[in-house]
Formats: sequence, structure tokens, C-alpha cells
Amino acid sequence: MITAAILTLSDKGSRGEREDLSGASIEEMLISIAGVIKHYEILPDEKALIKERLIEYSGKVDLILTTGGTGLSPRDVTPEATLEVIDREIPGIAEAMRIEGLKETRRAMLSRAVAGVRGRTLIINLPGSPKAVKENLAVILDVIPHAIEKIKGDISECGR
Repeated sequence: MITAAILTLSDKGSRGEREDLSGASIEEMLISIAGVIKHYEILPDEKALIKERLIEYSGKVDLILTTGGTGLSPRDVTPEATLEVIDREIPGIAEAMRIEGLKETRRAMLSRAVAGVRGRTLIINLPGSPKAVKENLAVILDVIPHAIEKIKGDISECGR
């Protein structure tokens, strides 16, 4: 069982002006890997608040998935907040999502999503649109359980 937190980062969503379809998509997809959602929150695009929640939920859940705030608008600060709280970056996760995303749209190269580890919690940024969330999460979903096992200290061989 993987415990998770979902953070939807959206000014409009946090004010109730937009339905959170992206967070709901994440929740639905996590069920396929025995994910249990412990925390689900919609926050405005405020770097300090995002950092606060990432720190708060680290250690309480195995996985934090964020959605939104990974683009180029001035209010998109999710990657910066994430980079300031993680201990180690896992660039391959974000690279894999961008590579697969490019097969759907050239705009995938504009994603600034990052992934990393804080303590024993895996943190991954996903885009904000429901379609992009599904496409990106599908690329990495089967790797998440293995990553979490390793983060928790599993010493078995990774090679197959």
C-alpha cells in the first residue's frame, strides 16, 4: 500500500472558480497501484504555501503528487518550491514525462516539472490539465512502487 498526498496548485481552483479534474484523475490512477490518498488539497500558486505543505506532508506519506504550476506563467512556481524542499532530485522521472509528452504535443518541452526525494517521501510535479496529468502519470505509474521501496531502504537488486 502506498500512501499519498495530492496537491492541486491553482489560483482559480483554490477560489472555487474551477473544478479540480486533474487531482481527481490522479486519485483515480493511484488506485491501480494500491494508492491510498491521505491528504488532498487545492492551494493557490503561492510558493511559500506550496513549500509549507510539501514539508508538512513529507514523512507522513510515501508519495506527494502535485498538479499545476509547472508552466511558464509568472504564477507557475511549483518546480521552484519543490527544488527548495527536496534532498535529491530524480531527473529521469521528469525527463521521461517530457519525452512521452512530446509524442502528443510539441508544447510538452515547455514543462518545468521536477521530481525528487525529501526524507523518505517521493515528490513528483505533474502538469495542470487533466489530459496531460493522465498522459504523464501513465508514463511513470509502474515505476513509482519500486522508487518508493528504494527510498524506504530496500536493498534488493534493481536489475532484471
